[in-house]
Amino acid sequence: MSSDFEGYEQDFAVLTADITNKIARVPRLPPDEKKQMVANVEKQLEEAKELLEQMDLEVREIPPQSRGMFSNRMRSYKREMGKLETDLKRSRIAYSDEVRNELLGDDGNSSENQRAHLLDNTERLERSSRRLEAGYQIAVETEQIGQEMLENLSHDREKIQRARERLRETDANLGKSSRVLTGMLRRGRSIEKSLDLSVAPKT
Repeated sequence: MSSDFEGYEQDFAVLTADITNKIARVPRLPPDEKKQMVANVEKQLEEAKELLEQMDLEVREIPPQSRGMFSNRMRSYKREMGKLETDLKRSRIAYSDEVRNELLGDDGNSSENQRAHLLDNTERLERSSRRLEAGYQIAVETEQIGQEMLENLSHDREKIQRARERLRETDANLGKSSRVLTGMLRRGRSIEKSLDLSVAPKT
């Protein structure tokens, strides 16, 4: 299982490195190439998301006691994914402003406030998304802990039931032994009385 995860992990590292490189090149490209590059990066981001989903499925199959390290790595990869999406959004906003300015003959000064506002809203959405992701992770871990506790309680209940069964068997055996001893004592007393009568002096 860990080999599958590591394979996805390597593919994700190569893919995100390529995405980072392409996003950095977007501002320096001519308009036509920028449009094609942005579309290419968007496609690669979808591929990266699919890799994260596969990795997440692999992590869920790992035993709980060994899952912590992989869960931490997944959180790091998801943060990296969020950063790449933010960087692409900024590149797209810059690209859209550039195209509009070229069409309208605007020097771009009038759009600075709007652009800053859009970037601020984007960052707020990213922060909200990270908080939701953290809350979801906590819920998943809490569910896992609850499942482990239920399993432990089930094992303890089985042990208690087996102990009760052994006690009942022991009680039954003690009862049989008591009856056997009582019968032996009674027979011993009867034999003793018979001997006493046989040796008693005749008058």
